[in-house]
Amino acid sequence: MHYNKLGHTGLFVSELCFGTMTFGGQGQFGIVGQVQQAEAEALLAKALEAGVNFIDTADTYSDGQAERITGQALKNLGVARSEIVVATKVFGAAGPGHNGQGSSRAHILDAAKASLERMQLDHIDLYQLHGFDPGTPIEESLEALDDLVRQGLVRYVGVSNWAAWQMTKALGISALRGLTKLAAVQAYYTLAGRELEREIIPMLESEGLGLLVWSPLAGGLLSGKVTRAQQEIAGTRRAAFAFPPVEMERGYDVIEVLSALAERKGHTVARLAIAWLLHQKAVTSVILGAKRVEQLIDTLTATSVTFEAAELAQLDAASKLPLEYPGWMIELWSKARRDQVAAQRHPR
Repeated sequence: MHYNKLGHTGLFVSELCFGTMTFGGQGQFGIVGQVQQAEAEALLAKALEAGVNFIDTADTYSDGQAERITGQALKNLGVARSEIVVATKVFGAAGPGHNGQGSSRAHILDAAKASLERMQLDHIDLYQLHGFDPGTPIEESLEALDDLVRQGLVRYVGVSNWAAWQMTKALGISALRGLTKLAAVQAYYTLAGRELEREIIPMLESEGLGLLVWSPLAGGLLSGKVTRAQQEIAGTRRAAFAFPPVEMERGYDVIEVLSALAERKGHTVARLAIAWLLHQKAVTSVILGAKRVEQLIDTLTATSVTFEAAELAQLDAASKLPLEYPGWMIELWSKARRDQVAAQRHPR
């Protein structure tokens, strides 16, 4: 297991993160998993044994039950608080009423305290805005997060599912007002969906933000169970809930390359799909969800996978995004200047 700095911070997190969306089985997330306390503790224990020091949850997962199970599991397993990095999120509807959702100051402050109570913790290591709120000024949200940091209830802040321009605006506001700077973004990224590479990854690399990846298997598409010939497997999550959306022809091309590599290298398709993400320099940590211990063991083993240059080229060719403006023009028109920079004798 490797440990990476979380963006520009001095906090190190494991390259694989244990996700808890499968915990609880209530509300809209019940379709994802029905993992209860004893099973959750077995899963978390296996992740910790493999070297994972990073856990991600959210207040909306199973109507708060995922946070309760996570906190109790940490307590029952006797995990030292200083040895674990706990991330949770705020934004989605966490209760009745018009103000029980979004990124208003009122909701952020109330939700943070409720999450701490459910998890039986005195602070949250990484607190993330789970979506972009068109109803709240960014300034208001950032000031609320900054207050939580100053109170010692939150250590670092981030966002999830934001556009590049939204994050850039937030960074500018934070710099102008002296507020806590975003440390990371949690986003969808997979061999079956590389849209993040158009705008978000260049922005993250420019501004020094970390990248936490959710749904690395594209909602089960890259689990190894789905093929071009057998496109829906009864009982799989994707058969009941085709999310995230995928351009399926390119997805099947990716599956065929992964399947051939898996057979040749003696690994599973899922393990290789996660390993590809670990080979992407922008990725800080990949979030793994699981319903069974054997499933988790398989994906945890992705840290041991290596690729030859030709294999990475195969995967790149199968999953490559179609050209899109202004990307193709920037690539074309900036090439001479880029080559000039690369040719420096002593680049700084």
